[in-house]
Amino acid sequence: MAQIRPFAAVHPAAGYERRVAALPYDVVTRAEAEEIVRKEPLSFLHIDRAETWFDRTVDTYDDRVYAKARETYRKMLADGIYVRDEKPAYYLCEITMDGHTQTGIAALASVDDYLSGEVRTHEDTRLEKEQDRIRHIGRVGAQTGPILLACRAGKSLRERIAAIRERKQPACDFVSGDGIRHRVFRVDDPEDIRAITEGVRDAGTLYIADGHHRAASAVKVALMRRKENPGYTGNEEYNVFLSVIFPEDELRIFPYNRAVKDLGGMTAEEFLTKIRASFEILRRVPAGEIAGPDRPGDGRIPEKKGEICMLLDGLWYTLRAKPEILREDDPVAALDVSILQDNLLGPVLGIRDPRTDTRIRFVEGLRGTDELMAEISHGFRVAFSMMPTSMGELLRVADAREKMPPKSTCFEPKLRSGLLIHDLEEPRTK
Repeated sequence: MAQIRPFAAVHPAAGYERRVAALPYDVVTRAEAEEIVRKEPLSFLHIDRAETWFDRTVDTYDDRVYAKARETYRKMLADGIYVRDEKPAYYLCEITMDGHTQTGIAALASVDDYLSGEVRTHEDTRLEKEQDRIRHIGRVGAQTGPILLACRAGKSLRERIAAIRERKQPACDFVSGDGIRHRVFRVDDPEDIRAITEGVRDAGTLYIADGHHRAASAVKVALMRRKENPGYTGNEEYNVFLSVIFPEDELRIFPYNRAVKDLGGMTAEEFLTKIRASFEILRRVPAGEIAGPDRPGDGRIPEKKGEICMLLDGLWYTLRAKPEILREDDPVAALDVSILQDNLLGPVLGIRDPRTDTRIRFVEGLRGTDELMAEISHGFRVAFSMMPTSMGELLRVADAREKMPPKSTCFEPKLRSGLLIHDLEEPRTK
């Protein structure tokens, strides 16, 4: 059973929330971050992506960047743009996008639960990406980006969350530039805190949905500090990490689509012949004949699991995996992204490691198939539109202690960074 605890958050002072809140550091490029902070100097990207303070002669991972991140955070705190709560609380984070609302609990999760598997992962991490956040956490002295966790919430926890939202006024309420509404409720009543703590404990295992690198980095910072302080008690701030925990059925997963630059020297006909060994071609429709918004089964978007839509030479093909390549007994091999990788991208197109191969690009499904068509018009040769991975599939992989292929899930809407910060340098408020 996973353990969580409340905390005294650092957060924007009233009226600054919309200006400060920013997308996670790893979903924007340096150029995008520079443009955002140019328009809004208080954007949290000036802390999360502090290279935006420098010209391009300064590398993203230069030590001056991490020093500037700390300077900026501490100055915003001193200037009153950020304030610190006086006593520990949980915080309900409500996010509404396109009529869908999901509500999570901002809390501190346990490093020891991560190490023991009570907080489970489904994705491998890369050391170079971890090192960036390890240095950022260590230098700033704070955990600035929440990890998105999922749980199998029971009835009592759901009812408690609903009751709190009903009776309390939000501490902040704003709509971000992308039209997503964000509300945060501070929960400091002792009975509410007890009920939430017990409700999450009773839910059992916690699952990292998004933020694997942030979580791994926070854990490695804790392990380093434990080594430096062999007399640690376990109550130190570095032994927990900032999280927002959502009931798993409230989270929305979008697909990550794929675009590939070339056919590996094959003609289109040779390529189609090879993929017929593993896939049936159910349908072929000229791209110009499909109009209107994307919808499942329209020829651009798969209708069910085991189907993949492919754009090649102005035609949309609907592919269906043949029964002999399906492996329902294996939680990873059964994923549609694995079926594509193991039976087409790898053996046919020669993309053995999609993490490092520069011939492949991953496109967030939220952008729609127009984005895939744009990739084709910009020189990519073939594109694939995927079914989203389900939460059930994610939990199955995590429970099996396995790892998904890269870019298997795209969670939207994304938690904003900068709204709640866990400071590691201030003593724990009782």
